[in-house]
Amino acid sequence: MTTLFTRRAFGLSAASAAAIPLLGRSALGQPRELEIRGGQFRPVNIAVTNFSGDSQQGAALTEVIVNNFKRSVYLSPLDPKTFPDRAPNPDQAPNMDGWRMSSAQYVVTGRTGRSPDGRLRTEFRLWDVATGQQAAGQQFITDPNNSRRVAHIVSDAIFSRITGEKGCFDTRVVFIDETGPKESRRKRLAIMDQDGAGVRYLTKGDDLVLTPRFSPSSQDVTYMAFGQGDPRVFLLSIETGQREVVGNFPGMTFSPRFSPDGQRVIMSLSQGASTNLFTMDLRSRTTTRLTDTAAIDTSPSYSPDGSQIVFESDRGGGQQIYVMPAGGGGAKRISFGANARYSTPVWSPKGDFIAFTRQRAGAFGIGVMKPDGSGERIITEGYHNEGPTWAPNGLYLMFFREPGGQGGPKIYMTDVSGRGEFSVPTASFGSDPSWGPLLS
Repeated sequence: MTTLFTRRAFGLSAASAAAIPLLGRSALGQPRELEIRGGQFRPVNIAVTNFSGDSQQGAALTEVIVNNFKRSVYLSPLDPKTFPDRAPNPDQAPNMDGWRMSSAQYVVTGRTGRSPDGRLRTEFRLWDVATGQQAAGQQFITDPNNSRRVAHIVSDAIFSRITGEKGCFDTRVVFIDETGPKESRRKRLAIMDQDGAGVRYLTKGDDLVLTPRFSPSSQDVTYMAFGQGDPRVFLLSIETGQREVVGNFPGMTFSPRFSPDGQRVIMSLSQGASTNLFTMDLRSRTTTRLTDTAAIDTSPSYSPDGSQIVFESDRGGGQQIYVMPAGGGGAKRISFGANARYSTPVWSPKGDFIAFTRQRAGAFGIGVMKPDGSGERIITEGYHNEGPTWAPNGLYLMFFREPGGQGGPKIYMTDVSGRGEFSVPTASFGSDPSWGPLLS
């Protein structure tokens, strides 16, 4: 297997072959502890200076990092107009007195350029203004075509070092790209970076595709396709392009979602007036029935440890959310909003929340609740919001919003506390996003 990057962590003067910071833990100190969800939250002020070396590559790399931090909510990039030095020497410690005056808590310096063999060499250093010490630093050597991904990896390293939480910038999202008039939309499976860049189409649009679902443990995707016959479920490897039919499911109502280990998928199948949950082992292709009711059970999602399943059901007379053991058995209702219908539940990768869509009085809200149903909180609400999907670090959600009229759906991103909401730009309409795992 060929590794995409050569990484080296470095200190002030020398490079190391290790993939960890050269400075010891005692010198680096502990990551800054942020009150991520509490009321005392304040973002950390960070100054991202221009990367020296290749001016064009440096400017592009700096722009990507700054835009990542702007949408992170937890880091607040400062205006370069306030910098005491816009392009400090990356081989020297910045003048901390000047940076303290600018209100910066951290400063990022770096350079990028071509190595003798033509590959792109990028390095960064993160400085803690309060201590005057280097907090992190790494070097990356890669193909020049990977420069944008280097910026995402640098962003993740800095975000993790400051917050103590994993980043999610070096990730991709599959979604449904929609073009054409509303009455006859062409729907193609597409993939993009988490910030909307690098869109690539995975299907040609000959068949109608719906509900893509990313594996939490690999670069594999399942999706439904409607052609001339019954709906088929495909398993697609993003890395190799290999595509295979998992099966034909005449009663399919919701695309399979992967188990945490990627070895099984869970789905809902209709038989007559009822819809029940089934799981399929991807190696043997054997299916196991998990529910057996006269109700409609659909939209299943595994807990991150694989022990439980959350799903929506009308078994109680209305559309609500239930949790049950992964092998089937008794289900417990966890949603109780007055005069509300709940759908599309998705378990957080951290296991702490379940995201959902709530419909009440004509408004569609994206919200979260704890796995026992407590702490329900609507993050965003509007005409038609739907389909939440979690970032792999459990700090952000994506969803799509349908404005009505002759317009089309657009994809949005928000942090789990609802402090910031941002559009994810796509060339055309976009719906049903599914966030993939970290690439690095």
